[in-house]
Formats: sequence, C-alpha cells, structure tokens
Amino acid sequence: MTDDAAPPGRSRSAALTWLALGCALVVLVVAVAHRRDRPVGDRTVGEVTRVGVADGAPVPPYLRAAGDELARLDAPDGYALVAFAAYLAPDRVAAVLAGVPVSAVLARVPLPDRQTEIVRIAARRLPEDVTGAMAAVADRKDREAADYRARAIAPAATADPELRRGYDDGAAVASREAAGYRAGCACVYAAVVRGAPDTLRALAGRPGVRVVDPAPEVVRLDRTVFTPPLPEQRDVARPPTDTGPVPGSGMGDSSEAAPTVSGPSPAGRPPVAGSGPPTPTPTS
Repeated sequence: MTDDAAPPGRSRSAALTWLALGCALVVLVVAVAHRRDRPVGDRTVGEVTRVGVADGAPVPPYLRAAGDELARLDAPDGYALVAFAAYLAPDRVAAVLAGVPVSAVLARVPLPDRQTEIVRIAARRLPEDVTGAMAAVADRKDREAADYRARAIAPAATADPELRRGYDDGAAVASREAAGYRAGCACVYAAVVRGAPDTLRALAGRPGVRVVDPAPEVVRLDRTVFTPPLPEQRDVARPPTDTGPVPGSGMGDSSEAAPTVSGPSPAGRPPVAGSGPPTPTPTS
C-alpha cells in the first residue's frame, strides 16, 4: 500500500523554513519602523552663512545694497545685521536698540593704529549681558598679557631683542584691552537683531545706526558669521593699520577681521572671504 503522507524529516524541514521566513519578516518590519521613527539628520551641518561686507570690498556699495534690500523686504520676522556709526558703550547700545530683540553684539577696543581682537558676545538683555561678557573678556586679556610678559623673559626672547619687543608690545595692547572692557568701554560697533520688516526699517532711521542689513536667509546663528564694516571704514573694508611689532607665533591672532561666515547678503553682493564656522561666544 502506498503512503501519500510526507516523510517526517521533510515536513519538519518545511516548517523550519517557514518559521525562519516569518522571523526575518518580523525583523524587517521592526527595522523599517525604527528607521522611520529615527530623527532626520541636520542637513545644515557644514553649511556656513556669511552676512556683511567682504574683506577688501568697497563699503559704499555695500551700504546701498543693504538699504535697497531693506526697502524691498517683505519676509516675516528675520535676522538682520546692524552696523553703528560709532563705537558705543553698553548703555548706549541698549538705548539705540530699545524695543528690538537682540541676539548678539560685536565689539573691539578701538586703539589708534592697532588691530585689536574682535569679540562676538551673546546678548539678549541689554546692557547686562554685554557688561558681564566684557568683564569676562577683560579677565582673559589679563591672562593673555601675563602670558606675553612670561614669553618676553624666556631665553628665546632675551636672546632676540626684536622678538622681545613684540612680546612686550603684545602685553601692553592686551592690558589696554583688559582695562577698556573692564571699564565698559565704547567698544560695540554692531549687533545682530531680529524683527519684522517694518521694525527693521524703523530701526534703520534711528540716530547712531549706520545701516541695517536684513538676513532672512539666516536660520542658525551658530552657523553664521557677521562681518559689518567698522565705524572708521568709509571706503574699503580692511583691517585697521597696525604699527606695532609682531610678537612670536605662539600667541593667538589679535584683532583680525571678524570671523567670516556662504551666500552674501543682500543677494548680488560680492561673496565674503573666508570659510568655516564661527567660534564660540565671546571670542575672536
């Protein structure tokens, strides 16, 4: 008699095969669900926005372009770069920007014929945030001056009079910067604000405001570098003339142009030179 039933070994093999396929399907479904729930990565990482005037570019065309863009602006609330006509003390900054939300200010101690470090200070409360950050910068400048003085008496400097003069000069400049910031100096020359077009246009007409450069393309301040013209820059945006000796390469740069942040603002302006993210606040 013929037995039509499948052999026990074959039935067990088929069952195991279907069980394995079922497990694989479950794993696949779970993996797809987990991937769908996973937050999307930040596509802005590595992208840097630059707002301001390019190093070496003429200032008057930049001011006109910023004014024209502000007049046409119809975007919702957005960021803008405000350049002042003169260096302002913290309380004066608060008066000029009264009623306008502020995110940061840019400052430097304006010593004659010297490049002094540009610092970007996070500031939402004026003038308290600015004065507090200035005190912190003053402490750092004191340490910088002490470091210069220590290098000036090191064997390498004592054997090289020119190198020693550079270190002594660096210590003197850092000490003057520390004294200025500690006294709440008139050192702020620009601010980053946020507002509606009408608010920004009204701000542009206030005394002490040189230009308001709207930057609706800015999404993340930590991926943006602002390069406003300094108050003394009337023709071309270039670092101040520095007549002092150059100290050794062991110290950090002092008073370079503000860190540059892609896409000039307003559209159609020359691209701003430089690359890379801005440094933490406050910083050079």
